[in-house]
Parts: sequence; structure tokens; C-alpha cells
Amino acid sequence: MNEEYDVIVLGTGLTECILSGIMSVNGKKVLHMDRNPYYGGESASITPLEDLYKRFNIPGAPPASMGRGRDWNVDLIPKFLMANGQLVKMLLFTEVTRYLDFKVTEGSFVYKGGKIYKVPSTEAEALASSLMGLFEKRRFRKFLVYVANFDENDPRTFEGVDPKKTAMREVYKKFDLGQDVIDFTGHALALYRTDDYLDQPCCETINRIKLYSESLARYGKSPYLYPLYGLGELPQGFARLSAIYGGTYMLNKPIEEIIVQNGKVIGVKSEGEIARCKQLICDPSYVKDRVEKVGQVIRVICILSHPIKNTSDANSCQIIIPQNQVNRKSDIYVCMISSAHNVAAQGKYIAIASTTVETKEPEKEIRPALELLEPIEQKFVSISDLLVPKDLGTDSQIFISRTYDATTHFETTCDDIKDIYKRIGGFPHPIHVTNTGLFFLVKDQF
Repeated sequence: MNEEYDVIVLGTGLTECILSGIMSVNGKKVLHMDRNPYYGGESASITPLEDLYKRFNIPGAPPASMGRGRDWNVDLIPKFLMANGQLVKMLLFTEVTRYLDFKVTEGSFVYKGGKIYKVPSTEAEALASSLMGLFEKRRFRKFLVYVANFDENDPRTFEGVDPKKTAMREVYKKFDLGQDVIDFTGHALALYRTDDYLDQPCCETINRIKLYSESLARYGKSPYLYPLYGLGELPQGFARLSAIYGGTYMLNKPIEEIIVQNGKVIGVKSEGEIARCKQLICDPSYVKDRVEKVGQVIRVICILSHPIKNTSDANSCQIIIPQNQVNRKSDIYVCMISSAHNVAAQGKYIAIASTTVETKEPEKEIRPALELLEPIEQKFVSISDLLVPKDLGTDSQIFISRTYDATTHFETTCDDIKDIYKRIGGFPHPIHVTNTGLFFLVKDQF
């Protein structure tokens, strides 16, 4: 271990594994360590089921009705992949897709007035939806056509809107859309967690709705994908990529000290040995003095023996509860997957509810989601701090990822990966960002 590396990475969460994969492909000498005996860090998939019971301090063994413990792979952080989103593009361009199999999520639903409805995202669905009245449907259809034709580089498609200046609130007004339609458009299509976006320039929101529609167009049932055997497969796929390009991996390695000299990282000490490095990437759990708490997320993992009501017996789905519907500032999310994804025993379903904590009683806040899931066989509740780095890391060369937020997709995680990559700088293959996603210019090396 007493060697010099370009980059040392601590923690095997998705962010860390993607970055270490890219570094290795770019010819960097990478050492990747994790204090845990398993991949995934905060975003691991836990197997067997007995380990999940232990992790959440639930006494006794899982009942026989839960089937074999080995049949379970339970994600700690619930997320889906947007079919046309940044993470899928990363998987394709790095060819990590060869290690993974995906299934399309069967439906996306939105909560309104105590009931759930399928999210209409095509003209035909919008016209058939019971979410809106007849006139509202026509206006919404016009809006969807406008979004589909919108191109920020072609002023002929603007129709009097300035994408860099006109607030999204004004665009909704232009199409005369009512509050319920605004709710599901902003939260179930553009996937915003709060209503802050309404007063921001509309370009970002229109592009988010386009991403949703384009993702949906790829596979039809919903815009979301999910990997067989759980999300823990994703970091492992990128870890393999890193290993192919010479990266060194060590699990179960206690990290004793991050060595800093004159304010700059020079190495990491583990089991009495020092590995030297020029740069360090890590998750917040390795540098608690360098991060700050900006909030909390509550997640409740629920094991069910039935599909969720009113979802046409879908074996996987997402439900978004817009904040306005339950008098909150941020949305509540539900991700549901099942034995169809090799993550649960036959006939079992895993639904994970999550939201940003706003009060002193987080379990009460998440109740509207849990009511949709009854009866629940077993619950596992976690409340985690949202941690962000105190500085950009340019002086210390210690680059810290953010903890995973309450959203049910990976777009915010990909933004963090791009941001860290940019700050690290100086690589021969920069990331070229376009509106349609993110491309690593490493194709010549494959």
C-alpha cells in the first residue's frame, strides 16, 4: 500500500464509483477503499434479508412468510433511472451496461385529493385522464405540444416567451393551466421537489419536461428504468470498469487518518500503512469536520404482500405526492419494486417512501404515503442527515460528494458527479455537457 497514486477514493457509493471509473479510464492511477465489507456505502442494496433486520435493530429473524433471505436485495436509497437521463448516458458511454440488466418501471402516478392517478405524459393519455376536465385537457395538450416543439436555440419556437427571463409561472398562465395541472406538471413531469422553480426562468423546467417525455418515448410504460438485483449493481458495474483500467480496490479497510500537509492532502493511513496521493475523493462520512448539515431525509422501507391499490396491479411504480396536496413545502415520494426485479421473495413487494424532513415529527409527515401502502408487513425507518461539503476542495484537493437527497431519480446525483469532475480539473478528456445529457469523451479509448 505504500505507493503513490494520482487519486485515492474513499467509499463505494455510486458517485465515488463513477468518478473512480472515469479517472481510471482517463489513465489515472486510482486506489479505491471502503471501510465496509460491501459495495455501495449509503446507496447499498442489503442482502440477505436477515442483514436488513440487523441493520435496523429489529429483534428476531424475518418470519418464514418472507421466503429465503438470499432472495432479497433491499435498496437503502430508493431511486429509478430516467430512460433518457444523464446516468443512462454515462452507463452507455462507459459501456457499463454490459454488466447490468434493466426493466422498465410499469407506471408513474400522482396523488390528488387523497387518490392516486396515472401521470398523463402523452397527448392520448392526457385526453383520457380523469385528473382534468375537458377544457383543461385541451389546454394541457396545447402546452405539451409547445414543450415538444420548444428548442432553446430556435427563437421561432418561443411564441413570445424568453427562456432565459420569462418565469415558469408566466408560461403556465399563457396556457391558462389550473393549480392541479401545475402541481402534477411541476412535480410529476419536471420532478421538482418544491415550488421555488415557478419564479425562475422557464428554460430549465421546459427541458425537464422534455427529458421526461423523451424518456417515456423510449419504452412506453413509464420514463423510469430499474436494474435487476437492485441499485447496488450500479456502483459495482463502475468498480469493474475501474478495475479493467488498472484501478485498485480494497473493501473492509479501516481508514485511520487523512494526512494533510500545509492545507493539502498528501495521503491516507490505513492499518498502519500510508498510501500517498495528489487528490482525494470521498463521501461525507470520511470527513465529518469538512461537511455541514443542510437538512434531513426520512425513508421508510415497507415490505408488502400485495401491489399498491389503484396502480392496475403494477409490479413496479413511482408515486409522487405534490407538496400542495398535503400542505407541505416538499414532495413525498414512493418507489415500489418487487420479485419481478429479483429484489424480493416471490409474491413480495418493496415500497420505499421518502421525503425531506420539515418538522420535529418526521414519521407523521410521511404518513400520507404509508396510508397508500396498507397493509404493511414490516417497516424499516431511517432518518439521515443531508450533508454537503463546506468548501469546493480546490485548496485541500479533498473533493467531497453530497449525501443522496429524497428525489426518486439520479439526476441530482449526476449533477454532483459533473460538479466534482469539473472541480478536480486537468484531465485529458473533459466532460462535454449538452442539453441532451452528458458524454464522456473517452470513446477513443474503448
